[in-house]
Amino acid sequence: MKKMLALSFVALGMTAFAASNNSYKVELLQDSVIEGKSFKAGEYKISLQNGTAMIKQGKEVVEVPAHEEAQPQKVYSTVIKYKDGTNVQEISVGGTHSKIVFDGGSAARPGA
Repeated sequence: MKKMLALSFVALGMTAFAASNNSYKVELLQDSVIEGKSFKAGEYKISLQNGTAMIKQGKEVVEVPAHEEAQPQKVYSTVIKYKDGTNVQEISVGGTHSKIVFDGGSAARPGA
């Protein structure tokens, strides 16, 4: 009984650790630009750490400045907000309360 209880706590701890990883799977449905870097349509894994988003597809990893914001309500499906048609400004991640904001996407451009 004690072994089973101990294993349950270990399993719960591992689940909580995995959930706090700030890593999301996102599918870009069209060719997109994030912080000046081009991405083909497809599925990507985005990990956030220390103001940087690591966008990974296969073995290729691209780092761009980004941060995560909590949303008051759960997002039921992923929503990608574009600026100028192809420039990704933010991604609200489906199934979470999280929004990934790409830091250059919301900054005003000089002369604009």
